[in-house]
Amino acid sequence: MKLLIVEDDKEAAAYLKRALSEAGHTVDLADRGRDGLMLAAAEPYDVIVLDRMLPEIDGVAILRTIRASGVKTPVLLLTALGGIDDRVEGLEAGADDYLVKPFAFAELLARVNALARRPPPQEVRTELVVADLKLDLLKRTVTRAGQRVELQPREFQLLEYLMRHAGRVVTRTMLLENVWDFHFDPKTNIVETHVSRLRGKVDRGHACELIQTVRGSGYILREPD
Repeated sequence: MKLLIVEDDKEAAAYLKRALSEAGHTVDLADRGRDGLMLAAAEPYDVIVLDRMLPEIDGVAILRTIRASGVKTPVLLLTALGGIDDRVEGLEAGADDYLVKPFAFAELLARVNALARRPPPQEVRTELVVADLKLDLLKRTVTRAGQRVELQPREFQLLEYLMRHAGRVVTRTMLLENVWDFHFDPKTNIVETHVSRLRGKVDRGHACELIQTVRGSGYILREPD
């Protein structure tokens, strides 16, 4: 792995670099906050080991800055402050784990390896797209072929669920539980009525129908063949 250590205690930093290098890792060192920030923002690292107390820019400020700029590298925060509030502040600033000084190197190595094994964070989806149908999750808007589709809140929820499961059949029970939060059969045609209205708004006037009934099973929203 390629690691970055940001630590102003030169003796501790040299020890960590030597030990991590002996464990087979490539290690860069920075002993000042500003240098650490520049490296963290510019270089691709597998894990960053970041001291909280640093000259020029402290570790929490570095964390907030790199997270705001989109850097998702796992960060292990080293701190001499063992209070709960201090740990919470570091985690909320963007740390993935923390280790209170003094610590055993074996524990630091285990935590670094654990962070490196974590799957990369998934991008938060703000838009769902199927063919020429687009649903904006932030603006709460829907368009079809560039034209605005006006939906009621429940219709929006229904369409969102269908689009999140695009290409798969969703049953009436699935819709009742996930769109209406009903865990029983209300013995009404509430699902059929809303799907019909939604289909009229989404598909009317277009050559292909995206929302289709699967007889005896449920509904499916899919791109045309």
